[in-house]
Amino acid sequence: MKKLLILPIILMALVFKAHAQDDAIQKFFSKYMEDDRFSRVYISPKMMQMAGGFLKSNAENDKDAEDLGALIQKVKGIRILSSDEVNGQSLYKEAMSTLTKNKYEELMDVQDKGSNLKFMVREEGGLVRELLMLSGDSDGDFTLLSMLGTFTYEDLNLLAEKTDIPGMDSYSKGSKGPKGNK
Repeated sequence: MKKLLILPIILMALVFKAHAQDDAIQKFFSKYMEDDRFSRVYISPKMMQMAGGFLKSNAENDKDAEDLGALIQKVKGIRILSSDEVNGQSLYKEAMSTLTKNKYEELMDVQDKGSNLKFMVREEGGLVRELLMLSGDSDGDFTLLSMLGTFTYEDLNLLAEKTDIPGMDSYSKGSKGPKGNK
């Protein structure tokens, strides 16, 4: 009987822990949603599905466009919060402190004269579920980008090379996945 009770408790704890991380990022976004100093972008899963479907249906014998359309449909949402009117370093540190760091694997960390740029991924079952980019500098710039989906590192590399998704240009200049996956 005790074994039957323990399993649901463990499962609930795992679900709650994963949900709590999503809530931490959402709370950070929500905290600054109404602040006029910030630009906010949210692209819904439905919009990504429509864009990917449009690319695929208009590919007409263009294998690259068809593949890119299928890849874009893997994106389950993009959230971007940015400003050039804030203390970017302070917000960078605040955002980093909200993350459960053991949930994310660092891909790239660039620190240079008062600026920080960090790319991290959250993996589940060998697939990337979230690509997170944080950047902040002492000149007042701050950006947080969260892209949710189900990706391989090859998918992320293709997105960086073939799309204008904000932040992916910085990704393409850095790491192409975990060590040994370049």
